[in-house]
Amino acid sequence: MLEVEAKFAVGDQEDVRARLNRKGVQMGSRQQERDVYYNAPHRDFGRTDEALRVRYDDVGFTVTYKGPKVRVGSAKAREEFNLPVASGETLEEILSRLGFRRAATVSKVREFYEMGDVTVTLDDVEGLGTFIEIEILTEDDKEDAADRIGAIAKELGVDGPPIYTSYLEMLLSKQQ
Repeated sequence: MLEVEAKFAVGDQEDVRARLNRKGVQMGSRQQERDVYYNAPHRDFGRTDEALRVRYDDVGFTVTYKGPKVRVGSAKAREEFNLPVASGETLEEILSRLGFRRAATVSKVREFYEMGDVTVTLDDVEGLGTFIEIEILTEDDKEDAADRIGAIAKELGVDGPPIYTSYLEMLLSKQQ
């Protein structure tokens, strides 16, 4: 499965919320997420553009692997695998004993809006600011997904350049 998404900085999330409401789209859920990212002992995920994270949220715990990003129009696509786990703490202990090192933690509050097969999230990321992500999961039609994402961004009044870096990359570059 490919995750195709575009991310934009937004100064005023209220304007985006109002546009979503005018389209009849209501918030599905709001949750706190804490993502703990790891680097591998045998290769540097920063260099290979991969990510391994343990997510703690209101629903439970998930381990996620993300492959390298590929630009598709004004969006990015990457392979993603998610697996629910019974205990984030136990998984983190296993990763640590296998030689994986914590790279950083990203904390955010997310609001989820569903528009058919499109997920719109409004994110308030600790230390970084507020953003909108528009995402479509697809098997192979990444170009069509990217075009649809661009059209939705326009409908929602989102302007400015898309951000191709992840929250992790943004946070790490800010710390340097």
